[in-house]
Amino acid sequence: MIKFALVFLVALSLVGIGYFLYLGRASQSGKAPGLVSGNLAPCPATPNCVSSDDTSDPGQAIAAFAFDSKAVAPAEAWSRLQEIVNSLPGVRVVEVSDEYLSAECRSRLFGFVDDLEFHLRPDSSSIAVRSASRVGHSDLGANRKRVENLRAQFQAAFSR
Repeated sequence: MIKFALVFLVALSLVGIGYFLYLGRASQSGKAPGLVSGNLAPCPATPNCVSSDDTSDPGQAIAAFAFDSKAVAPAEAWSRLQEIVNSLPGVRVVEVSDEYLSAECRSRLFGFVDDLEFHLRPDSSSIAVRSASRVGHSDLGANRKRVENLRAQFQAAFSR
């Protein structure tokens, strides 16, 4: 009986690992949704996304990155943000323009890909942000942590 239970647990573990490897591989296809009517795309109904443009779900809402346009030109804030994003391990910038940036964030374990997007809003001295997992349901708060870490680095860059 114990031998059967052990074999069953090992088999179940292998199936679980295989499933996560499959999801990691599946997340590598696709791309960020980009801008929709001048805003970052809304979050899906799953809790693995945060966005400053989609505040319909308080659990997914997050503040945009703010900067003082009297002290920092929007182009300088945008350039500094790009430098910070480019310096992150496991992050690859996919698209960048004068007002939009899209990056892929790959997890170390299983290679899950999350989309990280920014949209410069010079008129409001802010940069909208969206971070979302491509697959799965929950991200255990990874996207929110990523954005808050980036926000701290962004703010620190201008407080020196």
